[in-house]
Amino acid sequence: MNEASAQPSKRSILAIIFLSPNEARLRAGWRLLIQILMMLVISIVISIAFAPLLFSVHGTVFFFLGQVAELIAFTASIFLARLFLDRRSIASMGLRLDRRVWKDILAGIGITFIMMALVFAAMSAAGWLTFEGFAWEAEPIQQVLGGTFGFLGIFILVGWNEELLSRGYHLQTLASGTNLFWGVLLSSAVFGALHLGNPNATWVSAAGIFFAGLFLAYGYLRTGQLWLSIGLHIGWNFFEGVVFGFPVSGLDIYPLTRIQVQGPEMWTGGAFGPEAGLVILPALLTGAGLIFWHTRNRRAKGPDTTGSAGG
Repeated sequence: MNEASAQPSKRSILAIIFLSPNEARLRAGWRLLIQILMMLVISIVISIAFAPLLFSVHGTVFFFLGQVAELIAFTASIFLARLFLDRRSIASMGLRLDRRVWKDILAGIGITFIMMALVFAAMSAAGWLTFEGFAWEAEPIQQVLGGTFGFLGIFILVGWNEELLSRGYHLQTLASGTNLFWGVLLSSAVFGALHLGNPNATWVSAAGIFFAGLFLAYGYLRTGQLWLSIGLHIGWNFFEGVVFGFPVSGLDIYPLTRIQVQGPEMWTGGAFGPEAGLVILPALLTGAGLIFWHTRNRRAKGPDTTGSAGG
């Protein structure tokens, strides 16, 4: 073998632009773009196909059907991208099915109950919250059960959809193209920006959601799986909105606890909810400590960042 044949062949300009330098697959940015386009196409098809049904319902049912549509669009586009663009298994994205799945989901739900209880207690102690009563004191029990379990179902779907997208495909694909630090940072920033379309959203609330994204990413990093983060997301929304009666990212949710929030918006988050207030920061630190304790005996396999620096 001569010296010329021993040298690696030069890559074409198109290969440099589109293909990973380390593997026979597209670069991370193109994989993200194609996944987003697939998700949008599937969403449009679902919206057109079920438009008559969506326009005939309202309230909780409309919200639920919207999440079912997202479930289909998010899951289908991400699974297809993972298999055919990333050339990785679905399980390797953090969806391995083992004995820890339910332990992590339930632990995440329990951790967020403690967090939201601390937020409620802190705002009560500061005089920023007035308790007015419970839902069952003023409404039929059927309505209370319907609102409670209806939103529980909705938040289970939200937890799956948003974690599969943000801590699943976004974080891991960005990490494969850059590194883990930037994958976490950029995916959390996108997570915050995606909530700017919510009612009462501001750049302050987007910053709060960014920190929530870092917190949810910590659950993934500690386990190497998405289940703990999914449990954290489900519990966060359910306890914040349904159990303790706060707005959830600007949305008015069916509340079991009826409250009025007053006081400085910088601390309380105002109409957007605690995510937009400084009151959430001690709760996030508490939650992070509980995540560390829950995973203290675990040695997680880190996320797959094969192909870093362009892959």
